[in-house]
Amino acid sequence: MTDTQNTIATRLAALREEMQREGLSAFIFPSADPHMSEYVPERWEGRKWISGFDGSAGTAVVTLRSAALWTDSRYFIAAEQQLEGTEFQLMRERMESTPSIADWLARELQDADSTEVGIDGMCIAKGEAEGLKAELRHAGGLTLRTNLDILNRVWTDRPPVPLNKVEIHPLEYAGESVAEKLCRIRTEMRRAGASCMLVTQLDDIAWTLNLRGTDVHCTPVFVAWLIVGEESATLYIKEEKLTPDVVDYLHAEGVAIDEYDNIIAALNDCDAPTMLIDPSTVNSTLAQPRGNYTVVSAPSPIPTMKAVKNHTEREGFRRAMERDGVAMVQFLKWLEEAVPKGSETELTASAKLYQLRAGQPKFRDISFDTIAAYADHAAIVHYEPTPLTDVKLEPKGLLLLDSGAQYSDGTTDITRTIALGDVTDRERRVYTLVLKGHLALQNLCFPRSASGTQLDAVARTAMWREGMNFMHGTGHGVGSYLSVHEGPHQIRQEYRGAPMVEGMTVTDEPGLYLDGRFGVRIENTLLTVPYVTTEFGRFLRFEPLTLCPIDTKPIISSMLSDEERQCLNAYHAMVYERLAPLLDEEHREWLANKTKAME
Repeated sequence: MTDTQNTIATRLAALREEMQREGLSAFIFPSADPHMSEYVPERWEGRKWISGFDGSAGTAVVTLRSAALWTDSRYFIAAEQQLEGTEFQLMRERMESTPSIADWLARELQDADSTEVGIDGMCIAKGEAEGLKAELRHAGGLTLRTNLDILNRVWTDRPPVPLNKVEIHPLEYAGESVAEKLCRIRTEMRRAGASCMLVTQLDDIAWTLNLRGTDVHCTPVFVAWLIVGEESATLYIKEEKLTPDVVDYLHAEGVAIDEYDNIIAALNDCDAPTMLIDPSTVNSTLAQPRGNYTVVSAPSPIPTMKAVKNHTEREGFRRAMERDGVAMVQFLKWLEEAVPKGSETELTASAKLYQLRAGQPKFRDISFDTIAAYADHAAIVHYEPTPLTDVKLEPKGLLLLDSGAQYSDGTTDITRTIALGDVTDRERRVYTLVLKGHLALQNLCFPRSASGTQLDAVARTAMWREGMNFMHGTGHGVGSYLSVHEGPHQIRQEYRGAPMVEGMTVTDEPGLYLDGRFGVRIENTLLTVPYVTTEFGRFLRFEPLTLCPIDTKPIISSMLSDEERQCLNAYHAMVYERLAPLLDEEHREWLANKTKAME
């Protein structure tokens, strides 16, 4: 047994002892913190701690005699490798043979002495908790207990709540003052019939108050709560996180400050008549009826406001993409020259790209861990190289590079699949199918307020004709120096009703993955802009924000229509026009060659 397997076994033993003391037959560990974040601070990485699986999505479930982990298709291969040798059985979500958590627990606990299942109510949204309660009751007469943070008892060296300093996000980048944002929020709050609202999502709080932080890896947010009243606003945050400048700034903006841990007491003492609580984002514990207020259960208005970028934010994106494009051009030229020398690997390529981005003005961080996946590694959708998995890059085959950066004025997210040398006919065909899907979506015109689900099929049509598909979403919103994954709009097969409107950023990233062989993905970040208004209404289109050549070497030209070829040529002409003035002569010549029109 390896050290990791021994560690997981020891942790499971300690957990089960505590479960027996509490009369629990099972405990559930979601991939969430009290703020329902996608990426969580170390303190709340309980699922990773108990299972050893480090993907961003997954749920671990432990009974007194068994353990299982559910995750989606992005992580099937990685999870299988990381769970090997432990008690955890991999449950592949959305596969016909995979039971739901409730069904699995009903089967596992048939003869259990207790029917009680535990979960930390601070780490599951109210709506999700209510759904899980109903499923457990229906599946096996099981009950859900939400008032126990069992990790505090078994995770002896658990990290504390982060105490990193908060900083002001200047108006020159934000484009809208705190007062203006609070005014808009209060208008929507009143429209929903509420006199105050609880804001728990970290990027919503950062956006509202024009503040940023470093509490979450690659995402410039800070741990806090916010209550917005009709004429007041209070930020609940650890005092150590605030500099004198930030304290003065908040007071000047009319925002009071209280201790982070006082949030439940504040809700208990709240004397507002009604409070808006979003059941999809507020955790089950905080969403419980408290104080004298009546709960108004409704979606928070902030995500939709945040998703629509103002003029300043749009210009910031364009400037950030230019700097990112310069770094990408420098990297791609370096890669082309370095790989034949035989000393580069996935990790050295990632490090080089980081170095080039870090040299750009206004660079703050990467926006997620770089996916540098060579050959068969690219078939693992969210593969990230480690010293144990790192492989040498050879002058043949495909390298999938999915990366991004945080700049003070914008967030970038780009994927390029690069031919490092000779590629097979199969690789070329798959690459061209993905490119066709990418261009079809990027070139799409559509009615205003169409949902992303209605647009999704456009990116898949060419590959569907070949009997091929991909199981991840086609596009997600991107924050303005905030989270690289932003809603409420998405482009994906599963229904998402949020409408697409002017000012929304969204990625365009179809892909195809052949297990054990190779993978292809091509991604640009797009801005939704007006197209035309007719008697049939307003129509929108996409403006590509990402500025980086798409590798033309693997393309089977005969598979492209004239319209697709024109779309690619127009994109490359724009890339050259925008980036050439920012490059030295050597890189400008390289870019001219990579963006020349296809005949």
